[in-house]
Amino acid sequence: MWKNNYFFRILFLGFLFIIISSFNHSIPVLSESKDTQTQSLVFNTDGLYNAEFYDYIFRGHFENIDIKREDMPFLMIFEQYLRAFGRQCPSYLPEDKVEIMEQVCAMEEVSKNIYGDVLSRVCVEYKWVGTGLFARPDLYNAKTEVENIQRSDALRTTMEMILDPNSMGNSVDLMHQAKGLKNDMLQIFKINSCNSPGVRRFEENLKLFALNKPSIRMEAHSKYATMKKSGGPTGSQDFNKLIDDLVTNQSKTWSFNRYTPGSISAVSVMSKDSQGRPKSLKANYSYSGFGSSNQGWVRIDFNNGLPNCIYFFDFPNNCKTPNSSIVASYAQGDYGR
Repeated sequence: MWKNNYFFRILFLGFLFIIISSFNHSIPVLSESKDTQTQSLVFNTDGLYNAEFYDYIFRGHFENIDIKREDMPFLMIFEQYLRAFGRQCPSYLPEDKVEIMEQVCAMEEVSKNIYGDVLSRVCVEYKWVGTGLFARPDLYNAKTEVENIQRSDALRTTMEMILDPNSMGNSVDLMHQAKGLKNDMLQIFKINSCNSPGVRRFEENLKLFALNKPSIRMEAHSKYATMKKSGGPTGSQDFNKLIDDLVTNQSKTWSFNRYTPGSISAVSVMSKDSQGRPKSLKANYSYSGFGSSNQGWVRIDFNNGLPNCIYFFDFPNNCKTPNSSIVASYAQGDYGR
């Protein structure tokens, strides 16, 4: 049983790695800029799955970023951003652009039974091929450096994932993050012009973060950092709508189940803080999956009066990060009764 369980985990993580690949810190000393034009740049992240991260990168506020440059989520974001720009903004690439490469299987080892049925396929040799997409050479080189760091530590990272008691939940969460990131890349150049100064600043700081160098820093605070410091609202709030919005947003990343919008019911405040704000909410919801309608529950934990972690019944120990734009709206009192 133990061997089967770990064998399944290894297969699942291998499958997950293929999905993520196909999508295709230390706190640095921060530099200050007093240039007026620099301080007035705009980069829109509203509504995006990773809005908070993008905003911190754009502003050069690296100290607010939870992930490190060698973490898989950062490499996923960097890789997909380069591909999205190469696909949607090719005319804005420099003349010395470089092709984005990817690894594909060059040779498989196939196992069959005595009847000739394929039992398994394992890639034993890989090769690099061009994707037909191009990128700025300095950005691509920075991304490659992060890849090399991650590749050198791949064994330890894989073993940590396998031995993690919540490895399955975390692996599924990575799949959700990948889908959320894919949705971001479909939107980011619809709400920002390819050649805007804000996009250029975002790219420069993305590169600097990847290289572990000081950022080009804006003085204005991010609204996401401000809301975390000020905390959530007091008084009567429409928790039914808040939970519905948060679950609706999360469900966009689900692989199989489909959330039934507006199905939130039996909302209960499980605990409150000293200001009367919720510390934990729980509610039921409906969803469809595999041809049938079902019910599940969701729990939302708060920190300083703001949604901090979302837990679903199928992976009750797996914390999913609430959409930062929805949390910002809640902090501003948009859900007040």
